[in-house]
Formats: sequence, structure tokens, C-alpha cells
Amino acid sequence: MAGDYRIALCTCPDEATARELAAAVVDRRLAACVNIVPGLTSVFAWEGKVETDPEVLLVIKTTGKAWEALEATLVELHPYELPEVIAVEIAAGLAGYLQWMDESTESPQ
Repeated sequence: MAGDYRIALCTCPDEATARELAAAVVDRRLAACVNIVPGLTSVFAWEGKVETDPEVLLVIKTTGKAWEALEATLVELHPYELPEVIAVEIAAGLAGYLQWMDESTESPQ
């Protein structure tokens, strides 16, 4: 196993956008799995004002080797001027699941 696993987070303006982005990153083998979490409310500062918007969260399971391409794909396809694209390292996980993540993000032979 590669040993470098990440959970990436990306907010989307609506469920249709979330589904499109999730399908794209899984299809390109940049993520093993993406959870789509609806019903979020984001509160943030933007251009000098506090904004409140409904959003949908993507929880993306990926690997370090796929991170750069995943980030670039999300930025390319995302409708926001500055999308939230962040990742945290996974400290531990079920060995079989982590192996599946590796296999799911390997380039097709």
C-alpha cells in the first residue's frame, strides 16, 4: 500500500454540480469514492461581506498520488471563482479499504 491517503472536501452550489464533479473524479480514477452530503449552510466572508449560502459537500476519498490531478480537475470543472478544495491526511484506516483506495486510483492498465 502506498500509505498516503487523504479525504478531500469540496463544497458545491447544488446537487447537480456535486453529482457531476463526483462522477468526473471517480471516472478519471482520481477518487475511490465520493460522498455527497446535501443540506449544508456555509457562512463565509467574501469581498468584504459575510455571506450565507446553501451548499452541498463532497467528501472525496483519494490518495496522495492522485491529489494534484484531483485538485486540478475540481478547479477546472467547478463553477465557483475560488472553490473550496482542501484535504486532510487519513491517519489510520481499515487495511482492506485503504488497499481498495489504492487500486481504485491507479491508472488503468
